[in-house]
Amino acid sequence: MARIVVLGAGFAGLWAAIGAARMRDEMGAAGRDIEIHVVDRNPYHNIRVRNYEADLSEVALPLPQLLDPIGVSHGLGEVEAIDPVRRQISLVTSRGDETLGYDRLVLALGSEVMRPDIPGLADHAFDVDTYVAALRLDNHLAALGRSVPSPGRSTIAVVGAGFTGIEVAAEMPDRLARAGITGSRRIILVDPNPAVGATIGAHARPVIETALASLDIETRLGVRVVSVEAAGIHLDSGEFIPAQTVIWCAGMRASRLAASFPGARDRLGRLLVDPFMRVADLPGVFAAGDVASSMVDGLHPTVMSCQFARPMGRFAGHNVVADLAGLPMLPLRIDWYVTVLDLGGWGALYTEGWDREVRTTGQAAKATKQTINRKRIYPPLGGSKEELFAAAAPTVQAPPPTYGAPRR
Repeated sequence: MARIVVLGAGFAGLWAAIGAARMRDEMGAAGRDIEIHVVDRNPYHNIRVRNYEADLSEVALPLPQLLDPIGVSHGLGEVEAIDPVRRQISLVTSRGDETLGYDRLVLALGSEVMRPDIPGLADHAFDVDTYVAALRLDNHLAALGRSVPSPGRSTIAVVGAGFTGIEVAAEMPDRLARAGITGSRRIILVDPNPAVGATIGAHARPVIETALASLDIETRLGVRVVSVEAAGIHLDSGEFIPAQTVIWCAGMRASRLAASFPGARDRLGRLLVDPFMRVADLPGVFAAGDVASSMVDGLHPTVMSCQFARPMGRFAGHNVVADLAGLPMLPLRIDWYVTVLDLGGWGALYTEGWDREVRTTGQAAKATKQTINRKRIYPPLGGSKEELFAAAAPTVQAPPPTYGAPRR
């Protein structure tokens, strides 16, 4: 029996596992000696890109519901180390330290928010990096809603004015209302760059600035956080912002386990993979999602998003089985790129291309964002093997739909 191990059950890992099972099923009797096993620290697949939303009721999908119907085994464990020479994985499980061997590996452990060594950050700041973290923030806001007014109670400081920080800040008016915090409130975006959305581009930035202004979201730009305490944050400008809620959204980095492998990594710590999702010079090792970087159109590396993680996972799953069976593999190529940024009650922003030309804005773009977040990125939930396999075909979806007239 040959074993394929998929590490991680996020967007890349889940679809790698389903894609591998699909390819194994297509092989018929020849695939019966292939075991596919998924390891994750959680018993669920997190629709991570929805962790900023006010309603978290549908963002954690039980793995048995998705993997049992297709014959993929799964276990809970924290990956401590990977030995690509011995082809062994060191895990910590509920039973203690364990070692898991593999014949082929798909590394899909994703990314994590970067947490610099700032005094008080670990103790007092929240984030939306994981489902558990999002729930912790949700519970905190609900507790504030039940508490008596006090300094900083209705002030939210969001650190990091990139994609995640903007979406967190823009959703916060609805989240505060949901928590029962009404009346006077402040939402402040803090970033060391001189502009909001420094990497988003000149075309999109005016739309974002308009949306933030309409939502009464303040900014503190060109400044850094020097310390965090329960009562607020200190900036290097000398300003102290009284805030009982500080949300850290300042950048992402690939899983530290990527460092287990020799070879090149990019500035985000991602392993470089070829069009088949193979890690260079490491036979039997594939990588997909936020832990991997692939030049999917020959010019641009993938970005950390489910837009790339899902197809990377599907192709990695197909190819890892093909590689094990000595069959031809399929290269991944994606010739389009879009960005759909949620801007809360104002709407959203839809851009096309790597220079992010604005396509639609406001409620028209919001309809696209909701289609993505609530339908497009979800696996079939009915327990049908046929539906799961159809969704995991090694193909690239067309761009998401647009609604309303394009913005001129």
